[in-house]
Amino acid sequence: MKNGLALTAVIVLAATAYLASGGISQDPPPQQPAPPQQPTFRTEANYVRVDAYPTKDGAPVTDLTRDDFEVLENGQRQQLEQFERVLIRTAGPQETRVEPTTVAESRSMLESSRARVFVLFLDTYHVDIGGSHNIAKPLIDALDRMIGQDDLIGVMTPEMSPDDMAFARKTTTIEGILERYWYWGDRDKGNPVDPEDRQYGSCYPNQPPESQCADQNGVAAEMIDRRHEKRTLDALQDLVRFLRGVREERKAILAISNGWVLFKPNYRLMRPLNCEPVPTAPGVRIDPRSGKLSTKDPAGSRASSSCATDRVNLAQLDNDREFREILDEANRANASFYPIDPRGLAVFDTPLMRNDVPGPPPPVTPPSVDQAMLKQRVTSLRTLADATDGLPIVQSNDLAGGFRRIVNDLSSYYLLGYYSNGKLDGKFHAITVRVKRPGVQVRARRGYLAATAAEVTRATRAGAASAPASPKEGEALTIEAALRPLGSFNRETSLRLRAASSWNADGRPQVWVVGELGTADTWRLGAEANITLTKEDMTLATAHASVPAGARTFRVTLSPTERLNPGDYSLNVHTRATSLLATSADLVPLPLPSPPDVYGSLIVRRGPFTGLKEVPTADLRFRRSEQMRIEVPAPGSSTPATSARLLDRNGKAMAVPVATAFRDDGEGARWVAAQVPLTPLGVGDYIVEIAIGDTRTLTSFRIVP
Repeated sequence: MKNGLALTAVIVLAATAYLASGGISQDPPPQQPAPPQQPTFRTEANYVRVDAYPTKDGAPVTDLTRDDFEVLENGQRQQLEQFERVLIRTAGPQETRVEPTTVAESRSMLESSRARVFVLFLDTYHVDIGGSHNIAKPLIDALDRMIGQDDLIGVMTPEMSPDDMAFARKTTTIEGILERYWYWGDRDKGNPVDPEDRQYGSCYPNQPPESQCADQNGVAAEMIDRRHEKRTLDALQDLVRFLRGVREERKAILAISNGWVLFKPNYRLMRPLNCEPVPTAPGVRIDPRSGKLSTKDPAGSRASSSCATDRVNLAQLDNDREFREILDEANRANASFYPIDPRGLAVFDTPLMRNDVPGPPPPVTPPSVDQAMLKQRVTSLRTLADATDGLPIVQSNDLAGGFRRIVNDLSSYYLLGYYSNGKLDGKFHAITVRVKRPGVQVRARRGYLAATAAEVTRATRAGAASAPASPKEGEALTIEAALRPLGSFNRETSLRLRAASSWNADGRPQVWVVGELGTADTWRLGAEANITLTKEDMTLATAHASVPAGARTFRVTLSPTERLNPGDYSLNVHTRATSLLATSADLVPLPLPSPPDVYGSLIVRRGPFTGLKEVPTADLRFRRSEQMRIEVPAPGSSTPATSARLLDRNGKAMAVPVATAFRDDGEGARWVAAQVPLTPLGVGDYIVEIAIGDTRTLTSFRIVP
């Protein structure tokens, strides 16, 4: 029987492996009719998109026109600029669905206004074994009916970060997980595997009523419950914030949970206990392992001190306040919750026997207290749905019928767009959507948090930070964006990529790509890589690279034969290990700025790990014993003034000189090369600014121990 931590690992690994495998049949799918042309949504800061779900007598209304809708913002009527009814294609065979091949590609698909986005949130802390078993079959059936050809779904638990989610279009992976792990609920499960839960039970075990230490009975149980609820609410808040950033259109969160008590501060939990050790300052002790003097606290003392600190912190939680913050943020993120209580028609909330705390069993919860807790959990789920325009499925044994209501509610919707006549004031703007036809009810986002003028400027600059920027632009804003790529180095990946572009004298672009394989053994024997420059599914240039055994990097040049216009392009990189044990498929955006401007930079490293040879690299982590050279394509054939300087992570210039020089490669391209001294730098993040004439390029890197 698997616990919640194991389920989290399985979900992440299964979804990631599923995406990496391509997730589609090798047979070509049947020819599909051409979909209707997608609307072109504007992206100005005052442009607002709303998806509306009208129903009449519980059934979707599918024949409304633009004139049937009325949209108000803060009570002011708005003029609709965009209108479309989205046809939800039936689920159809799994093998006909076009799947993302990487997590990055799945995130890109989230931005499509025509794709519905679902998140299945499995509240492992607040669902018991019976509930996880009861919900499995109705949930699988509902997913088969609900998830259409263009829709995306991800799975999350309280132990996960939203960044760990992999979105997919096929439901077979999720169904397989639920069918295999029918008993994923962890609530009230004996013998907890969570080390902090075990530590609380060890610090405050239940005692016989006649014991002097009986005043600590119930302390560990309440600490465990408070911690579990806090982690769940934190995860929901992180999820809502994540979804707000990936797309503006509505997102549906199917939350499988028994609900929450919403703990408030309980200062009685902070009371002094008869048998709790008093934490003391470290003293001089004899280490029993070595017989030497030591000032290090014994492990038991550290555990007691940690328990005491956690007890004080947990006693001051105000989960009710955080819950209401989640409701506000969900409305601003246009995220709707569909909470489902898997217990069905529950009669009692607390179990007859609780085994997650050592010692004698605690007294049975009084019926009045149990009923109050049950009512509060159900109320929290109803509030979550009602406040975010979702539907609650609670206190009902007809879970299949409840899921049918959710499917019907999400089966048809309209995309609306308008230019707001409100101000960019950073405040919440309420939205009201009405349908003029009698008897029709409509669900739509309740409002949005307007940007400020400063935020609009910051977002615009951050989006273009990797492209040349004028030295007169706000430095702190571009510094923040330049450091962003370093966040991806908190985890290992199969392939890392860097790209740069420039324009030839005849007006044609030239693109350079550097790839670096991961450190897994599957890549040890080398790999083959195919790189394609595309735009709107049109192939513009291709290149091939071979990575020999023992090597990890490649560098290729793509030279389109056609003249291209400035704009956004994509690099598709498909890599296969020589051992045939691993593949990687990556989609990287590549902007082509207006000529003669250039984009990006490439990096060369040299050191003990490269055999003292210069090799291209896409890994931004360096040691002080290595050498690093950053190269930026030189615009045109002229020789403009160049300079470079080293900045700390706050954008402050450092007194470390960085020399620049022009370098001509064997392909007719010219580069501005900056040799960066690493020896005087400490562990941390840095930025190199290379200025070429009136433009500059920022490249971040990290010094590691």
